[in-house]
Amino acid sequence: MARTIRFHRTGGPEVLRIEDVDIPEPKAGEVRIRTRALGLNRAESMYRSGAYVVEPRYPATIGYEASGQIESVGPGVTGLAVGDAVSVLPVLPLTEYALHGELVVASASKVVRHPSNLSWEDAAAAWMQYITAYGALIDIARIGPGDVVVIPAASSSVGLAAIQLARRAGATSIALTRGLAKVAPLRAAGASHVVVTDQEDLRERIMALTEDKGARVVFDPVGGDNFTRLAEATAPQGLLFIYGALAEGITPLPILPVLSKHLTIRGYDLFEIAGDPRRFAQAIESISAGLTDGSLKPIVARTFKFGDFVEAHRYLESNQQFGKVVVTT
Repeated sequence: MARTIRFHRTGGPEVLRIEDVDIPEPKAGEVRIRTRALGLNRAESMYRSGAYVVEPRYPATIGYEASGQIESVGPGVTGLAVGDAVSVLPVLPLTEYALHGELVVASASKVVRHPSNLSWEDAAAAWMQYITAYGALIDIARIGPGDVVVIPAASSSVGLAAIQLARRAGATSIALTRGLAKVAPLRAAGASHVVVTDQEDLRERIMALTEDKGARVVFDPVGGDNFTRLAEATAPQGLLFIYGALAEGITPLPILPVLSKHLTIRGYDLFEIAGDPRRFAQAIESISAGLTDGSLKPIVARTFKFGDFVEAHRYLESNQQFGKVVVTT
């Protein structure tokens, strides 16, 4: 038996329960992991509240990301052994493998030894953010020197990962934030420029920073009314990724900028790259190298104890964090 996060109906953070659950031995191709830290993601908040692309099956477990030590190995598993320090890549279906518990089972094919220089917290915080940003910016957009990338919601974990990946690729990043409080931290995190959207004209500021050329890439998890202004500030033949829907209401389609500048608006999530074994392996190799050499460094906003899991979800939804929310076990 092990303490596991479960819920029996959708709703706010208060529906989450810590329950003792019998965790089976790993089957063929699986490993069982004694977790040390758990990474929290917006997708899990949406899943818990009934607003995700997957519907829960009750009693529902939850969780895409965890780090820990392998406790046992199922038949046929190679390359992993009892005692290995590992992370679980956040691509396993929540209805089959859920990782927010003290003892979890995962498919061995989605478990990696993490770089030895990472803490348990950093290891649990790394993979969702870097794979998401890498797939769009490096694998698809292939950003490099001379490119400008606009990053809304830049203080989120994925936004911060995008800033680091842009810097690593030699591109210029323009981080967007609503207020002044996060300007200095974003600059310290490596943003080339920061635009305060509550106080500055988004389009005019981006065009000024790019000498009226516009940004080649926009990496947007928000949508909403600002999406038209982002399109207006995108360079001809530019690429706008939309990988989330944080804004309430309808996101307009900016027809005139799209037509006049031949823009591409593209839906995206990390499962696109995860579904291609070759591209996914390249992403893991590149991210692992960055985590090892320090060019990629997860920023953890706050850690919570396992017993405070409900509070951790409340904090996740507060939009106060700068970086990743992590729970230790």
